[in-house]
Amino acid sequence: MNPFQAYMKEMSQPMRDELTSAGFKELTTAEEAEAFMTNIEGTSLVVVNSVCGCAAGLARPAVLAALEEGVKPDHLVTVFAGQDREATEKMREYFVGIEASSPSIAILSGDKVAHFIPREEIEGFDLESIKNNVMKGFQAI
Repeated sequence: MNPFQAYMKEMSQPMRDELTSAGFKELTTAEEAEAFMTNIEGTSLVVVNSVCGCAAGLARPAVLAALEEGVKPDHLVTVFAGQDREATEKMREYFVGIEASSPSIAILSGDKVAHFIPREEIEGFDLESIKNNVMKGFQAI
């Protein structure tokens, strides 16, 4: 790991911890993402995490708030765009027909996307609207 990568890992750790401390499993390699998607059963909430402000101030808090109020999917997983590139790329392969976006939130039924919230539906929206969009996705599964 070069100094830049080490710095970015250290800086992003609290952003990772915000989700993992709430029960999300972090997928950091393409192999982990592939294994998860290949063996998936039930419903999943996938957060494509990011270092940007809209992830910190909106996406992660909205997801956590929705989980407190709504039906919890069977699986909570996250990949970190820009940090764990291979895992993120592999996960995005399963988001068929959906343009790459980070942060983003995918709600899956099996290995199929049932509801997707791209950055464009996070950035510029208030926390309550995003939380409601996540909860709408829970209703789709």
